[in-house]
Amino acid sequence: MTENEIATVVIDIAFNIHRKYGPGLFESVYEEIFCYELSKTGLFFKRQQAIPLVHEEIRLEVGFRADVIIENKVIVEMKSIEAIANVHFKQVLTYLKLSGLKLGLLINFNVALMKNGIHRIANKL
Repeated sequence: MTENEIATVVIDIAFNIHRKYGPGLFESVYEEIFCYELSKTGLFFKRQQAIPLVHEEIRLEVGFRADVIIENKVIVEMKSIEAIANVHFKQVLTYLKLSGLKLGLLINFNVALMKNGIHRIANKL
């Protein structure tokens, strides 16, 4: 699957979860349900995947933890917060650069309309 095809699956799952439960739950709850639904698709994914960071001569085994990486192509960063800030977009872009991946989806479930909670961040896609 391409990054865009994976993104379509992710967005469908996010909409279905939000339609059923709405805003207000903990991020960990949305992530658990999301991964359960994602497992039904047959797509390979890793949850809370540690990504190393190398700076000159030092290597940090955990530079960050990606909420979900799907098919080693798409990072999904989930939030359940009042509002997405500019730093959240930059956070996902940093994750993409460090991992070498091209597409990130920033999803905030704490919104009235799910379409306002989904954001695509591309890294040389």
